[in-house]
Amino acid sequence: MPTSRHGVRVLGTADLDDFLRLANRDPVTNVFALYRARTTSLEPRWLGGEMWGRFDAGRLVAACHVGANLVPVEATPDDARAFAERALTRSRTATTIVGPHEAVRTFWNAVAGSWGRPRETRWLQPHMVIDHPPEVVPDPFVRRTERADLPLLYPACVAMYTEEVGVSPEAGGTGDLYRARVTQLMSRGWSFARFDDGQLVFKAEVACATADAAQIQGVWVPPERRGEGLALAGMAAVVDAVRAEIAPSVSLYVNEWNKPARRVYQRVGFRETTRFSTVMF
Repeated sequence: MPTSRHGVRVLGTADLDDFLRLANRDPVTNVFALYRARTTSLEPRWLGGEMWGRFDAGRLVAACHVGANLVPVEATPDDARAFAERALTRSRTATTIVGPHEAVRTFWNAVAGSWGRPRETRWLQPHMVIDHPPEVVPDPFVRRTERADLPLLYPACVAMYTEEVGVSPEAGGTGDLYRARVTQLMSRGWSFARFDDGQLVFKAEVACATADAAQIQGVWVPPERRGEGLALAGMAAVVDAVRAEIAPSVSLYVNEWNKPARRVYQRVGFRETTRFSTVMF
């Protein structure tokens, strides 16, 4: 694939080492892209999309994951504008643009006139990290989920996704794909929950992980059980398990307006490191 006049081209397996060096400048913030690169070796058929790289004097200086999720990697505003120019030469495949705020904002400002009205935009989401033991007592009843838990776990995942994103993950006949994703995370040991009297009362998953970091998603407590401290002790338990068995640093990002969740994460010991932004179609 030829390089554009702005130094952008599709990366391939031969570029893997250069990409890993780039993304490992910040292995926690870039955990999603690093996970995708390591599990696919940047082979487009396994990526389900492409990884673009921007070069300066033959050196890789920024990248962008382009699939269902469009994610800038180590991109300055100038890099983001270059990626946007390339994106405008093709139809939009992304359903979500997400990543560090300045890169996402710059990219979106460049493509907004052509990509249509987004369903929702979320700016300045705190990106939070913990790399030490939790500062509250972990819930001893939180455990990894098992296949037998699926009848309780799957409806909770659907409820969480619908509440968080605003549409059901089963909309448009995609329920089988979403169920497969829930099952996949469970089989990897990346799904955690607490059950009381046959009811799921807390859950969270690891979305992606490398040897350096893991990113948490899907934190949820049923509305009727909120305010009982289940999320606080539950997240402490998840942090404990993840740091012991998956990766030493645990990250997540949260909506700026979700003050109860932010308080929970801060009490557990998460600290804000940067701001993310998300544009959803």
